[in-house]
Amino acid sequence: METLETRRDRFKRLAEKRTQQVVKAMEILGHCGNKHSYAYTEDETQKVFAAIEKKLYETKQKFKSPSDENFKL
Repeated sequence: METLETRRDRFKRLAEKRTQQVVKAMEILGHCGNKHSYAYTEDETQKVFAAIEKKLYETKQKFKSPSDENFKL
């Protein structure tokens, strides 16, 4: 008998795997902070983190419910 994966189970499985991949990528990027091995400017690091923060914000917005975006008093 074949069991069907629920939407919740699929989310948990994929979210865990993809989050682990992002965390690992961030750890690897952190290696670039080693000033003994790499040369970079403050402007370059600001661009790197601005790009990451922008993508993080965009991704977080996808998880918001529509009612969160239309708040009014």
